[in-house]
Amino acid sequence: MRPQELATRIDDAEPKTIVSASCGIEGIRVIEYKPLLDQAIALSSHKPTSCIIRQRESCECELTEGRDVSWQDAVAAAKPHGCVPVMATDPLYILYTSGTTGVPKGVVRDNGGHAVALRWTMQKVYDVQPGEVYWAASDVGWVVGHSYIVYGPLLNGNTTILYEGKPVGTPDAGAFWRVIADHGVNCMFTAPTAFRAIKKEDPTGALLADYDMSTLRSLFLAGERSDPATLEWAEEKLGVPVIDHWWQTETGWAICANCLGIEHLPVKHGSPSLAIPGWDVQVVDEACNQLPAGTTGALVVKLPLPPGSLPTLWNDDERFVSSYLTEFPGYYKTADAGYIDEDGYVYVMSRTDDIINVAGHRLSTGGMEEVVARHADVAECAVIGVADELKGEIPLGFLVLNAGVDRPFHDIVSEVIQMIRAEIGPVAAFRTAIVVERLPKTRSGKILRGTMKKIADRTEWKMPATIDDPVILDEITERLQAIGYG
Repeated sequence: MRPQELATRIDDAEPKTIVSASCGIEGIRVIEYKPLLDQAIALSSHKPTSCIIRQRESCECELTEGRDVSWQDAVAAAKPHGCVPVMATDPLYILYTSGTTGVPKGVVRDNGGHAVALRWTMQKVYDVQPGEVYWAASDVGWVVGHSYIVYGPLLNGNTTILYEGKPVGTPDAGAFWRVIADHGVNCMFTAPTAFRAIKKEDPTGALLADYDMSTLRSLFLAGERSDPATLEWAEEKLGVPVIDHWWQTETGWAICANCLGIEHLPVKHGSPSLAIPGWDVQVVDEACNQLPAGTTGALVVKLPLPPGSLPTLWNDDERFVSSYLTEFPGYYKTADAGYIDEDGYVYVMSRTDDIINVAGHRLSTGGMEEVVARHADVAECAVIGVADELKGEIPLGFLVLNAGVDRPFHDIVSEVIQMIRAEIGPVAAFRTAIVVERLPKTRSGKILRGTMKKIADRTEWKMPATIDDPVILDEITERLQAIGYG
């Protein structure tokens, strides 16, 4: 995160104390945090009273006299303190999620409902019993980290693992298998993008043979749509149930899932299964009319929301109402598009902004990605809608290939185009795809399709505060310009 974005959050939350570290480790990179924090505080109108800094051996930092205290010194001088009772409705934390206006939204989580929901889901959704080992391989700063690295497992009496590393490169694509084997993990939760990265580097899953995976009972995926090809690969290689489930920063826990602790339902690839108890998911059109089974529309949740979901936005009740409760009266707007089939299975196809209009036909980019991902040489893909004078919008594909693929790129692109034409039809107007080394993502694994679209359309865009590696956007821009976009 750049100093300006952090300063915006400091001004909104007005913290008395900021806890940070001298640096973080990203694979082989050491990233200095303290200079970023100092710049952010200098830019912010609100000034914290103190900062507690965890000095790390990889890169110790200078402390600002009179403001900064080292974590090590603070712990050494600390005295035990009893628990402090709070109201169930008191705020537990604020977690910022990007807003469409560029102003971050501070999602508020309460204490009581949050604890009830997470304790219930550990056993009913994830089928994890007290004393077992649970691993959410996420960034602790994201909602998954809050809900299922810290609070959920500890409320349920589980061992929880904090992992500072990547699915690949630390040191190889067997990093996850090593952690599972070393710690006897029973249930794992990660993002589909992590498994796409593993599949890209080790398509045959050869590294699995080096580790004892016998303790693993299930794998849960969330954070980015789980394309069937990735899910099937994980099922085949791991030999355990692989469960896609759908939720958001705002909800705090899953909206839809195959609840292994209640009943292991048949898996339908491409669907996070049924709505979990407490969530009444429906599909409506722009006029808020319910749509029949199989028809794509806006995915909404009938009010009231269950425990654990956001009660408001920090210091902005009006924005909470306008962002989530106004467009579809009586419903919470998820801003996701999809459909529900005849069996009640929910299919989350894309963000509503990713539904593109091709010559009057409303098409899902998620549906196209699902087809492209099935190509044997494609490790990961993204499809965006770009402006077109004749059709309004046309799809443009981005392909990341598996390691070791040495076929001509144009042959692979031609095959992908034919797959779209055969499965979706000529109406999709899918005629162009480019091969790239990697896709731009947030630290939680979401592909930055909106930013890619703005670059392609030559419209003004800002560097997303949550981007994992800004250099990737330069690479994407270069590839787009080579084919006449951007």
